[in-house]
Amino acid sequence: MTSPLPDITTLDYERDLYDSGISVIAGVDEVGRGALAGPLVSAAVILPGIEVLAQDVDFWKTVRDSKTLTAKKREALAAGIRERAVGWSLHAVGSTEIDEIGVGPANRIAMERAVLGLEQEPEVLLIDAMTIDSSTWQIGIIDGDALSLSIAAASIVAKVARDAMMVEAGDQWPLYGFPRHKGYGVKTHLAALREHGPCDIHRRCFSPVRLAAEALNANQKA
Repeated sequence: MTSPLPDITTLDYERDLYDSGISVIAGVDEVGRGALAGPLVSAAVILPGIEVLAQDVDFWKTVRDSKTLTAKKREALAAGIRERAVGWSLHAVGSTEIDEIGVGPANRIAMERAVLGLEQEPEVLLIDAMTIDSSTWQIGIIDGDALSLSIAAASIVAKVARDAMMVEAGDQWPLYGFPRHKGYGVKTHLAALREHGPCDIHRRCFSPVRLAAEALNANQKA
């Protein structure tokens, strides 16, 4: 029998899995892959069943790709998701580890560790655009944060957590403007890199950071 479908346009993947007898579905997503500084953060979120979602549809229908939301809205939604989810987990891979293994492997490791951090073992993983090293059945969904409610919830939880980390980083390294751009390569960040060189949380494996460090070293030796 088909489960009732709440008025949420991003529930098709989850509804089909619930109807096949699957009850524990984790959405997985990461943020920070393209940043020049700071950690790569992944979240795994297990949503309630569709019947429970239907009872709180006004909240869940506002959950969507974190990139489409304002910071204030993301923060409110992240708190609501953490409160309502059956389970959720976060994992951050720092810049040192990213430099050691590369951003692609770091991306997978962050997701794998977030899944392992869940108190309840999921039956299926819905993952944004990729698969990971896991024996759990998984479905990689291109643009998953726009198409799956579970992945969208994970994207919001991860984004809010990473943004908070970068605001704290701004207190420790105030020269770079981390609270404003969260470590991404905007013009003001690149200018600060050229002027001051990289700090401890910059990713040396990214060429703008490496070139800024080399230029600063050359100037100091001149």
